Amino acid sequence: MKIAGTFTAALALAFDLALGASFSNPLKEFNGSDPFIVYSDGFYYLMTTTWTNIQVTRSATLEGLKSGETKVVWEDPDPSRCCNVWAPEVHWLDNKWWIYYASSAEGDTANQRMRVLEGGATPFDPYSYAGQLFDEWAIDLSVIRVADANYFAYSCFRSEIQSLCIAPMNTPASAGTPSLLSQPSEEWEKFGSFAVNEGPVGLYHDGDTYIVYSGSNCWEPEYQLGYLKYDGAGNPLLVSSWAKTGPVFSSANGNYGTGHNGFFTSPDGTETWNVYHATTIQTGSCDGNRYTAAQKVNWNADGSPDFGEAAALGTVLDGPSGEPSS
Repeated sequence: MKIAGTFTAALALAFDLALGASFSNPLKEFNGSDPFIVYSDGFYYLMTTTWTNIQVTRSATLEGLKSGETKVVWEDPDPSRCCNVWAPEVHWLDNKWWIYYASSAEGDTANQRMRVLEGGATPFDPYSYAGQLFDEWAIDLSVIRVADANYFAYSCFRSEIQSLCIAPMNTPASAGTPSLLSQPSEEWEKFGSFAVNEGPVGLYHDGDTYIVYSGSNCWEPEYQLGYLKYDGAGNPLLVSSWAKTGPVFSSANGNYGTGHNGFFTSPDGTETWNVYHATTIQTGSCDGNRYTAAQKVNWNADGSPDFGEAAALGTVLDGPSGEPSS
């Protein structure tokens, strides 16, 4: 009986781990803009735009991020780059964590520049300033892996249009010459007072490489996601090597302006999850009135991503596979 009881308990534990803990959105109710999550060594690490510094919140479960341990990992005393801190992302490169973010002097968003911080063995370890990337207006940088090489993709201006650019990564803190990657050429990318491409992030599945990004002005409810798919053979620095599809994730169920997302894997590595921001303001929002939400990515028969619809706030969802149930 003791052996049978132990076996039953083990099966129950395995079942709980497979399902994961339940959670509901939002994961962060205010200042949840431009979210990015990584899962490492038993913790989710969440970063969002908090405007004046860079904060990281960690928890063993998605639900736990609502009240998880939060640490300010960077606050810059240099007045030339102290402020307008936007869209931080943390990436594991060369056996350490690196944070990429945009900032400028107080009140000077016209001169946003991409910055790099060098970290340590965990996203909570201390960071040091490693420099600036690109001598131009640049925001929303992410690291993209294409054909066994790393690239920086970011939002830039070309021909006075907010576009996407891509550049080879020389080191985690230096880049080669950037090239134009995408411009807002389709109607879904042009809602609002000006056309926009921003927030690029890599997505990978069955050998395919995608760059998912946000189109249209973030002050509009039509702010939404589309993607570029790499053709698998061309030069990643050429527009012709990528095919555009969109929109693929739009306002739904009381979530407006569903955009500027990131991706993370489930604790057991079997699932891809989408973390994004949205607002309950029907006319859209581009400030702290945006919340962080997460939802599993599914896959179509042709291998393309299926983002589904953003679930209504408060909906109880199954957590990522392999997440502890308590």
